[in-house]
Amino acid sequence: MSSDHPLKPALLRGWRRCCPNCGKGALLYKYLKVHDSCQNCGQNLYHHRADDGPAYLTILIVGHILAPLLHVVFVQFRPEPWIMAVGFGTACVVLCLYFLPRIKGAVVAFQWARGLNGFGKDTSGIAVKTN
Repeated sequence: MSSDHPLKPALLRGWRRCCPNCGKGALLYKYLKVHDSCQNCGQNLYHHRADDGPAYLTILIVGHILAPLLHVVFVQFRPEPWIMAVGFGTACVVLCLYFLPRIKGAVVAFQWARGLNGFGKDTSGIAVKTN
């Protein structure tokens, strides 16, 4: 089923960890838990199936940021191995903690905008339009 929700605004709202429908209610609580519904507009959010997708995307993005940087730092400056391990290990953890909830919000928003996994349907299975 396709949905008529605009994708870009939904993704931006999800990236900000807000409800993909209204952009005002919180999407996440306790770092990565998704609310069952939006406190502001009442949009049901329990349909989401983000599973491991956000973790894989986070690893992909952080790896593409840090791998070239690791190469440049090593070739240009030749720091001690323990300095590189501490520096890049810390950078990896910080970037992962930053990106993971934002990517999860964007994945849930993508599912909502495209009407995947039950979004856009009521309990009878009939498609309904939300604002």
